[in-house]
Amino acid sequence: MNLKEKLKKQQYDEIWQQYCGFLDLTMDGFMKIQKRLMEEQIQLWSRSGLGQSILKGKYPQNLEEFRQMVPLTTYEDYADILLAKRPDMLPGNPIIWIQTTWEGGKHPIKVAPYTRSMLDTYKNNVVACLILSTSRAKGKFDVSDKDKILYGLAPLPYATGLFPLALGEDIDIEFLPAVKDAVNMSFSERNKVGFKMAMKRDLEFFFGLGSVAYAVSLSLSDMSGSGGSLSLSSLLKCKPHMILRLLKAKSTCKKEGRKMMPKDLFKLKGFMVAGTDNQCYKDDLEHLWGIRPMELFAGTEPSIIGTETWMRNGMYFFPDTCFYEFITEADMLKNYEDPDFIPKTYLMDEVIPGEKYELVLTVLKGGAFARYRCGDMYRCVGLENREDQTVIPRFEYVDRVPWIIDIAGFTRISENGIKSVIQLSGLPIKNWVAVKEYNEQHRPYFHMYVELEKNALINHAMSSEILKDLLSTYFKYIDQDYRDLKKILGMDPLEVTVLRCGTFQAYERRTKKKIRQMSPPYHELSELLRVQESLFVVR
Repeated sequence: MNLKEKLKKQQYDEIWQQYCGFLDLTMDGFMKIQKRLMEEQIQLWSRSGLGQSILKGKYPQNLEEFRQMVPLTTYEDYADILLAKRPDMLPGNPIIWIQTTWEGGKHPIKVAPYTRSMLDTYKNNVVACLILSTSRAKGKFDVSDKDKILYGLAPLPYATGLFPLALGEDIDIEFLPAVKDAVNMSFSERNKVGFKMAMKRDLEFFFGLGSVAYAVSLSLSDMSGSGGSLSLSSLLKCKPHMILRLLKAKSTCKKEGRKMMPKDLFKLKGFMVAGTDNQCYKDDLEHLWGIRPMELFAGTEPSIIGTETWMRNGMYFFPDTCFYEFITEADMLKNYEDPDFIPKTYLMDEVIPGEKYELVLTVLKGGAFARYRCGDMYRCVGLENREDQTVIPRFEYVDRVPWIIDIAGFTRISENGIKSVIQLSGLPIKNWVAVKEYNEQHRPYFHMYVELEKNALINHAMSSEILKDLLSTYFKYIDQDYRDLKKILGMDPLEVTVLRCGTFQAYERRTKKKIRQMSPPYHELSELLRVQESLFVVR
């Protein structure tokens, strides 16, 4: 029986156990599942052409040998085979290929194959997220096959396009607008159509990137206001309870002297957000909708790997999606400075509360990626939680690894990308440092500190704005996702600060080392700015 049939029979305990029972696992139980599934994956992967392209004739027989023989990998190790979409080389037969941006300015896309078993696991874990988003206590949830969800997701071939596909196999939740129509609409059109449909028929769920959910929420407020797109003729098509709700909301907002918010019109059962930078938007989203968003984490290569519970205080990893290894932050940075250094990895039962880790994944169920550095950082926030009665590790998402700057879950700015932009622009930039910073509203932005060539004929008073405009043009040129930040979120993420000539050289004299170009530690950046100020005083 699928979820819809079990809901009809009111088999609520069975539903919870099937989809959310992983939360009751002991640490030993979690690791048994991990190791059993890895034994199967080791055999599939090692015998495949893809596996042998990395193993070079070796055949590990167990987990210990696998971790010894398989090096830590990145997408470059798979690109030739995966971008050619060669199923004969893969550990399992791909049913669908998912796509995302790889690296602006160097590689346009990367693709990942999904087997039937991977999709089945994805479906079960998507349903678990749906259930947990409505839960307010263990075993308690509120899901119906008559529920409706606002479509705030990128369609296939992007990973979020799997969400409606997977849910459709288990329950008839309706997407507003329908997926078949939404894929042919622009982001703005989907918002308007989805909102009008929700006003006519109500809304129970919302799922999107945290940054996108925030942009959609603001646009819903605008559409429902006095100058919004909800006309009298369309209002008359709404259900009576929605008309009454709108009239009551308008009266309340007028008395309180504020704009209408989505919570005035809709009482969501569940609210899910994915992607990066969700911590920047969660509080505002809760204020707008009256419900705390539940964070989950998913990626193109691994699919959905973790979710929060009703406590909303950390994510638990699903034991059947990937096999998890962890590199400490210190070892990750040491490896970045010294590529010959091989960092040690730790398993789920070896993580330490408070430690930040780079995540390493082996995708199970015939997946292509083994010991794969997906580029994400997590902090372990606890090994047990009395509040939701779990005894397995709990994590919070930190950010991308330092050499990738991710803004609002949209763009991945790399060192190569920045170098490409500088080269294409022809700007006289001699030295630079790039960091991710946050403004007064706690919104992320991308800050470049640059030093120009000594003979650069640029008016210093205007140079920051001029450089910002020129660099932005080239970032948009090489990176579609960067363009979408402005188009979809209305965000111009770049700030530029011009440092005095000689700042970097003076820094190196004072510290006896070069500053890291991508996301240097706060104390190093502060020292660089102090050096710049001292040069200003001297001159």
